[in-house]
Amino acid sequence: MDIIEDLIAYPYRFWLIFGGLLLAAELLGTYGYLLWSGISAIIIGVVTWLVPMDWSWQWVNFAILTLITAVIWWYWLKTRTVSEHSHLNQPNQLLIGQKMVLTEPIVHGIGRINLADGSWRVQCTEDLPAGTEIRITAVESITLIVKPVHSSKHQ
Repeated sequence: MDIIEDLIAYPYRFWLIFGGLLLAAELLGTYGYLLWSGISAIIIGVVTWLVPMDWSWQWVNFAILTLITAVIWWYWLKTRTVSEHSHLNQPNQLLIGQKMVLTEPIVHGIGRINLADGSWRVQCTEDLPAGTEIRITAVESITLIVKPVHSSKHQ
């Protein structure tokens, strides 16, 4: 039997192959444009296998299903806004608010602190002795801006 005659006789095969080709093309990097068309084609293939229908209805259902899935995907992406406070590409911003104890004194507003596996430069508006509990209030480049947790005791 000729391939075209086979696809006409068994349209679900066309839709499954078409859906597979669309999904394969999606893997080449179309950023989701062919994903929903490919999934829709596979769904139409399964539906056509279970409930035979005319080619024109298959195409209409494919178009409607593709539009519905694309709109749902667009709506889902729209609701997934990135937070203003997202720290993507700014992991140092996650340090803000952390409390720790000074292991070295802050003299003339500058000192150092050991944090995780590194040593950080710290800056404060006042001198603080070692052992003072501090909170990180900001990160400027590679310097942590800190304040004592109980500033009333140090004034």
